[in-house]
Amino acid sequence: MSYPVRDARRRIQDEHAAIVEGIDHCADRVADPWDTSRTTDSDAVAERLRSALETTGLLERLPLVLSDVVAATGYELPAQPVAAPPYVVVTSRGPILRATIEPGRLVVRFDAFEVVRDDDPDRSPAYRRRSGVDVELSLE
Repeated sequence: MSYPVRDARRRIQDEHAAIVEGIDHCADRVADPWDTSRTTDSDAVAERLRSALETTGLLERLPLVLSDVVAATGYELPAQPVAAPPYVVVTSRGPILRATIEPGRLVVRFDAFEVVRDDDPDRSPAYRRRSGVDVELSLE
């Protein structure tokens, strides 16, 4: 029996810890200039994170991570991934890698920021820097 999510998670932990650390460092650079612990400008978070990932060369390495993670599941990608949608997307929470494999869509999220919602529906959600990077994997 195959366990693609478990195999993918193990590959990231065993082989790509430096990528996770790099994303963590880039997220720190994004949050450093904030005058409070959070911001409501999701576009600025995503744009600054993307820029930091590009500057460090991590953005171009993420498709290689995706290819390797898919290989660890025992499946193949139908095409070579690139550092752009649909394979790699940089959001206000962090980078997301996506691949369609035989059992479904494999999604790897590197959550460096969390969304903080207020009870007041008129207030915009805020983005707060997480302590580290939370790696979430799913097969949808």
